[in-house]
Amino acid sequence: MALFLLYESASGYALFEAHGLDEIGQNTEAVRNSVSDLNRFGKVVKLRSFNPFTSALDALTQCNAISEGILTDELRTVVETNLPKPKEGKKAKFSLGVADPKIGSQISELTKIPCQSNEFVLELIRGVRLHFDRFVSDLKSGDLEKAQLGLGHSYSRAKVKFNVNRVDNMVIQAIFLLDTLDKDINSFSMRVREWYSWHFPELVKIVNDNYLYAKLTKFIEDKSKLTEDKISDLTDIVGDEDKAKEIVEAAKASMGQDLSPVDLINVQQFAQRVMDLSEYRRKLYDYLVTKMSDIAPNLASLIGEVVGARLISHAGSLTNLAKCPSSTLQILGAEKALFRALKTKGNTPKYGLIFHSSFIGRASAKNKGRMARYLANKCSIASRIDCFSEREKGTTAFGEKLREQVEERLDFYDKGVAPRKNIDVMRSAMESADNKDTEMETEEVPLEASSKKAKKKKQKDDAVDNANGDAPEDHKSEKKKKKEKRKVDQELELDDGANEVASETKKKKKKKDKKDDESEVVEAAVETKKKKKSKSKDAN
Repeated sequence: MALFLLYESASGYALFEAHGLDEIGQNTEAVRNSVSDLNRFGKVVKLRSFNPFTSALDALTQCNAISEGILTDELRTVVETNLPKPKEGKKAKFSLGVADPKIGSQISELTKIPCQSNEFVLELIRGVRLHFDRFVSDLKSGDLEKAQLGLGHSYSRAKVKFNVNRVDNMVIQAIFLLDTLDKDINSFSMRVREWYSWHFPELVKIVNDNYLYAKLTKFIEDKSKLTEDKISDLTDIVGDEDKAKEIVEAAKASMGQDLSPVDLINVQQFAQRVMDLSEYRRKLYDYLVTKMSDIAPNLASLIGEVVGARLISHAGSLTNLAKCPSSTLQILGAEKALFRALKTKGNTPKYGLIFHSSFIGRASAKNKGRMARYLANKCSIASRIDCFSEREKGTTAFGEKLREQVEERLDFYDKGVAPRKNIDVMRSAMESADNKDTEMETEEVPLEASSKKAKKKKQKDDAVDNANGDAPEDHKSEKKKKKEKRKVDQELELDDGANEVASETKKKKKKKDKKDDESEVVEAAVETKKKKKSKSKDAN
């Protein structure tokens, strides 16, 4: 049985014919040994045809099609023209060896050419790849390498093509930095409190907020210079006049030691750094919120921006999170506890990162596990919608409806109120999403253009009126006459309709009266019969 080999190079499609396979015995080891030696391998494998690509763009399209397992017209013509045609109803006396089983199944399905892909075929194709430049005489040295490099770059660029606004890597970096900043700001704030407490220890008990404490440290400087004139400025910082007065009174009777000007300058500089970090942290959070609204709007509206970003970060990407089943998403972040429980045969964890959601906190102790499972299910749906939805502008309609469902489930656990069916909620979500899309489209139409058109129309009407002189009054009178005529026609139609209705009602009444008369006659006959029967009984 003859064997042909299909090799897709960066320069074009090549078909090879393998001879003397009976001598090798189709032994993989023997082929593997003979591959490296061109003299031995060249006797077994011969070039049958080579069809180069017309351009770099053509090479890229062919490469994309092959990678997805699609048989292109060019490849089909190459295979059909260079291979013997199999007879209908008879088994083919040859087979085509391919590297990818997907493209092999496509070829055999569409062209009826039997294909195979096994270790033996792969070893032969490996040998073809190794000595390909020797088989094709027209190829110059370095041409194949350049073609491979160019095609590799263009293929990678095409595969990595993405929407810049939907890069989840930015969210992963932002949430990592946000967590790091939280830790750093917390530790730096504690250091500011400890450092400045040597000078003004009473301030720690009055002000609890770290950012406010750093701001006051920067403003007060030396406590001995703090007088009642600065109460208004302190009120602006603290937001409470009573607290500002309390700070001034505490400064007067403070037990702290005096600091040198150099020490105070260093404390103030450090406090300023803490304030700058806090400001940057706030801006970073705003950035994270905007990125999440672009990348995963439904997940963000369901579970919150920070928890959603943590889930994406832990999964590695939004695509990975979307591929996760809800059971995996539920315990995402609690892997240590899960494997510890499996090792010790204890209870497995009920929740991971989604514990930080407010829904889990609001649920009662016995319902926390149920709530975590339900919330993980909804998060899985939201992440899949965000990842695989083909809408250009992300909508939060699905996330909002899923959030409503979680709220209803909380009410069901607490009060026993039956929640809505999932299919009804999804249907309403799709309707609201479609409505939002239509609203967006209508908003995009410029209002100025419509107003300009109306103005132009008005100007034209005025110009026509001016040109006709006395014509406007005649025009108006004609319009009035037409309106009156329409009114008369409508009244006539209404009268006709009323007459028809009246006649129908009369007919119905007559029918009713007839029915009533008939029923009365029947009743009278029945009564007479009853009386006769009673009389006959009395006579007996």
